[in-house]
Amino acid sequence: MLVESLAAGVLLAAGAAAMPISNPIDIVKAGPNAGVVITKCTSPGMLALAYDDGPYQYTSQLVDVLDKGGAKATFFWTGTLYGCIYKEAKAVQKAFASGHQVASHTWTHGHMGSMSADKIKQEMTKVETALVNLVGVKPTYMRPPYLETGGQFLPTMKTLGYKVITDDIDSGDWDNKTPAQSQQKFTAAGASGNGHIPLMHEVYPGTVNTLTPWLINWAKQNNLKLVTVAECVGDPTGMYQPGNFTAATGPYSC
Repeated sequence: MLVESLAAGVLLAAGAAAMPISNPIDIVKAGPNAGVVITKCTSPGMLALAYDDGPYQYTSQLVDVLDKGGAKATFFWTGTLYGCIYKEAKAVQKAFASGHQVASHTWTHGHMGSMSADKIKQEMTKVETALVNLVGVKPTYMRPPYLETGGQFLPTMKTLGYKVITDDIDSGDWDNKTPAQSQQKFTAAGASGNGHIPLMHEVYPGTVNTLTPWLINWAKQNNLKLVTVAECVGDPTGMYQPGNFTAATGPYSC
């Protein structure tokens, strides 16, 4: 009996060791944590072209430039900054269909650090609703307006499950820097080390028509892979919230 009991114990232990983990995500979590500021890629050899403040009149043109260059990019969109997001529905759908990452830049582009948690949630959920209505997804990535992350902002992003992106190279296009001056910033930063996540804006024709083609060429010359932000931080399948979401009945308005 003692021998049989010992044998049974060994078999039980072996069976337990062979059993799959019921929830592997509790052991190994893929991708970055929510509510933590991320400034650059987690691995070398990448460049994550990332654009703020759209969608706008240049969005469709920018998608053409990116697609022609074989580049994937990330669009951090607002709801109302440069007009209502629904008025650029075709451009939004074109970017998404081309395989670019669509993400949030909040609804109004306000100062998140001075808002209450409830107000911040409204800013995020309105963008989610618009993107569900237009392309059927809710993002899990965002970039805060003005790169401000104080107050209730980061705790709220953690609660909502958002990965917070800022930058490690500021193109300065928002500060009237010319494409040539922006190019100097990339050249100075170099292509070594972990990949860059730049701050750029799709609302400036110089960024769309001059800086972006230069960056695509610069990346190729330096053997950099042009990827989405999610891929550059090791989260290529985590761009959007899981689940199927139903669009509201149009017409839509802001």
